Order: sequence, then structure tokens, then C-alpha cells
Amino acid sequence: MKPVPFADRVSAWLTDGGRDAAPPERVLAAIRAQQERSEILVGWIQLALVCFFATLVASFDMAEGIVQADWSIEHQVVGAYLALTIARIWLAHARRLRAWMLYVSVLADVVLLMTVIWSFHLKYAQPAAFYLKAPTLLYVFIFIALRALRFEARFVLFAGAAGAAGWAAMLWYALSGHGGPPNRTRNFIEYVTSNATLVGAEIDKIIAILLVTAILALAITRARRLLIRATTESAAAMDLSRFLDPAVARRIRGSEVRIAPGSGEARDVTILTTDLRGFTRLSSDLSPDEVMRLLNDYQARICPAIQAAGGSIDKFLGDGILASFGAATPGGTYAADALRAADAVTAAVDAWNAERSAAGLPAVRVGMALASGRVLFGAVGDGDRLEYTVIGDAVNLAAKLEKHTKAENVRALCDVATWDGAAAQGYAAPGGRERRAARTVAGVAAPVDLIVLSP
Repeated sequence: MKPVPFADRVSAWLTDGGRDAAPPERVLAAIRAQQERSEILVGWIQLALVCFFATLVASFDMAEGIVQADWSIEHQVVGAYLALTIARIWLAHARRLRAWMLYVSVLADVVLLMTVIWSFHLKYAQPAAFYLKAPTLLYVFIFIALRALRFEARFVLFAGAAGAAGWAAMLWYALSGHGGPPNRTRNFIEYVTSNATLVGAEIDKIIAILLVTAILALAITRARRLLIRATTESAAAMDLSRFLDPAVARRIRGSEVRIAPGSGEARDVTILTTDLRGFTRLSSDLSPDEVMRLLNDYQARICPAIQAAGGSIDKFLGDGILASFGAATPGGTYAADALRAADAVTAAVDAWNAERSAAGLPAVRVGMALASGRVLFGAVGDGDRLEYTVIGDAVNLAAKLEKHTKAENVRALCDVATWDGAAAQGYAAPGGRERRAARTVAGVAAPVDLIVLSP
């Protein structure tokens, strides 16, 4: 395996928090969208800061005995920063911010802050050492922290480096004598109580800025890794919901223990099975693309009707669908929900045939059956590949009843036990249903009393 150059590793660490393998593009796109929303938030926070700072500037009283009473730069700086902030907010909302603009924005933050602090010694007619004690320096930590909202360490590091360099330049100016005598001292009390310069104290400030920056960058790196992992898993979970029933997908995501084969629960459920009649013949008469379109159209109409009634799609069996009610999401109305789903499926098939008739296509016929009973609901497989499914007599009976719809020449039926259970759970049939007693069903030992749901 070819080693990754050190510069590339550093670049990956600064931009993506370090990664063993590049995330999928859709994950990176989701992160970029999050960063764009973060930049909008940063802009509005900066606007709040500049408004707050403008209020502070307006409330300052000039000290007595100053030499240049009319000299002040705060208003010009605040005005310039306000204009930059408004432009930045517009660019963020327009999704037009580029990386170089963000670097310029960080520099503008630091330069304008240091300019305001530098102006204090002129405003109050003091030597340059005077501004080194200005508490306004603390705003630099806000500017560094704002960059953390983007989840990219490079901008945090750049903001911290700019802040440290800015304060180092301010210290150099004070020591250079250009702004008045530096008044160097090693006495801390003298430093605090006069316009003396304690170099060690100023270096402490620079070190504090750099340390806070390093800690934030490390935290952002770790947070970005988690963000990438969480976004990747979220995308995978969305895909999982496409391959599995949403209720099953939620169950897998919310499991507190690792799901293992052989684990299951006993549930009282109703099983619904459907089958597209004559699909084998249609498959031979149509092209492969036409077959898949027909199958997709069939499933796209049946599945929403089942899921809207609270059913879970257990599996697709070619042109058949196996759904359960009360398994993935236990409830006390599973039989009633299943009967409502059967009515909705019948209506969906009727609407589909009306569309096909208008298009000059032959009608399709869908067989459907329901059965209720106690089943096992759980994971089966060999450990490497698992499947959530339902196992029990109700599943077998529903499959046999679905085949028996051909013998009864009906579209949908259920056993009497399911019908009575649905009625007890509040199901009210929209019309009368035919009862067919003691019917012989292939594969079932005893005669079965049936209810015709759709002739």
C-alpha cells in the first residue's frame, strides 16, 4: 500500500478531521450543507456582536485630561465591520461563500479588533503600553470559537494564529517606543497599577490564545470524525429503510444490544399476503423492462396502502407481498388494521385497472388473503446476513388461503377468526361479506370457515 504523504495527511486532518477512507460524496454533500447553514449562523452572531460592541462604544465616556479629545476611530471601525458583516450574511444566504472569503473574514475580524484596541492609547492620550491591558482582547476568543461552528480545524487554527500574531504585533509596537515609552518592568504590581509593560504577561496572553486554539482544533477534529460517522450512518439508515420496512429499520437502529440470529418475540398478529395473478404468463409476453415496470407499478400502489394502515412489509416474493400487522409495531388493533389495509388494497387495484383500461391495457388481477394467530417475530440468518421475519401457523395459513382464492374464484378472503377478531377491535365492514363455511383448503387438515372480502 502506497504511503500517504505527510502534507496530504495534514491537509486531510485540517479539512476532514483525519480519515481512513474518503466518505461517500453524498455524505460530504450533507456536511457541506451543514457548513453552509453554520456560516449563516456565524454571520448573524457577528451581527449581534457588532451591534453590542457599537452600544458599548457609544456608552464610553472620554477620560479627563486627554490631549486629543476629538480623536476616535471606533465608529469608523464599527461601521466598516458592520458593512462586512452584512455582506457576509448575504453571501452566506446566497451560498456564495468561498474558502478564501472565510480566510479574509477571519483576518478582518482580527485586524478590526486590534485596530480598536490600538486606538485606545491615542483616544485616552496614553503610551502604547496602555492598550495592552484592554479587556477588549477577550473578543478574540469569540472570533476563534465562531470558526468552530464550521467543523473544520483549519479555520480555527487560522483564527487563533491570526489572533496570536495580532497581539504579538501589538506588543512589538508597544515595546518599539513608537507609541511612547514602553516602561518595561518585571514587577507585577507596577504592571497592573501603571502603564508599564510586563513582557511575560503579554506572552502569557499569546500562549493562552494558542492553547485555546489548539484545544478547539483538536475538539473540532474529533467532532468532525463523529459528524462524518453519524452522517454516514444516517445515510445508511435511510437506505436501510428502503430495503426494510420502516418499522423494522427503526427497531434495528434503536436496539440497545447487537441483534443476533435466533432472538425473537411471540406476537399476536394478522398476516396479509398478495399475489399478482398471471404474472408468469405476463413475464413471457412482455420485455424485461416492461415486466419490471409492471412489478414496480404494482408494488408502488399496494405497499403504501398496507403501510398507511399500520402494516409492515416483511418481504417481496417476486410478484407476491408478505405483510404483517402487530409484529414490528405491537398494537391491539392488528386484525382491524389488516382488514382496513385489505379494503385499501382492493380500492388501489380498482383504481389501477381504471387507469390501465383508459390507456388501452388489459386489467390485472390481484389475489389477497389474511390469517391471524400467534407467531414468532425476530432475526434469522447465519450471523453475517440477517433477516427480520415472522414465523408461525398464521403465515402458512395466509399463504394457503391466498392460493385458495383461485379455487373460490374471488380476489380476497380471510378466515372467520380474523374477521371476528377485526370486528372485536372496531373494524366495521363498508358492506356485507359473504361467509363460506367448512371449505377445504389445500394443505390445511381441517375445513376452514371463510369470509369473502372481495369477489
